[in-house]
Amino acid sequence: MSRIGKLPVQLPNGVTVSVKDGNVVEVKGPKGQLVQKIHKDMRVVVEDNAVLVERPSDDKHHRALHGLSRSLINNMVEGVTKGFEKTLEINGVGYRAQKQGKKLVLTVGYSHPVEIPEEDGVEFDVPAPNKIIVKGIDKQKVGAMAAKIREVRKPEPYKGKGIKYEDERIIRKEGKTGN
Repeated sequence: MSRIGKLPVQLPNGVTVSVKDGNVVEVKGPKGQLVQKIHKDMRVVVEDNAVLVERPSDDKHHRALHGLSRSLINNMVEGVTKGFEKTLEINGVGYRAQKQGKKLVLTVGYSHPVEIPEEDGVEFDVPAPNKIIVKGIDKQKVGAMAAKIREVRKPEPYKGKGIKYEDERIIRKEGKTGN
């Protein structure tokens, strides 16, 4: 048995889960609503205050889908109750971020400021000029947007300048040695 797949997803108060035709799971909660299509072989069952995912066989493919399906549903439930956020830090002299309306404007050493618009379900928060918080209810969208912002100026190993995740460690390299 899949250790993750066999665990039931507990539903907190105020969260409703419904399974529609074609294995489409819809989760509604205080922060919003998420919809995800689960693989047709998996069976999603809503009982009392829990969601169970069942697999048809012990086939390797079904075992892999079992844990994945349960994790997707769990992330949806967590997203509509607590939400997700990723924190990015900007290092470098003169490097900064600011929010203008629904856009994030990054000044990171290019001849022009880089503008990144907010997407549906994702919002930016800039508590300090060198800190960006990406928030949303969809874990995948939050992670993709954070990666897109980081891609603008990846951290480099010599001086450590660039945009990095808060918990990321940059392995520093030694520069040239002169004789």
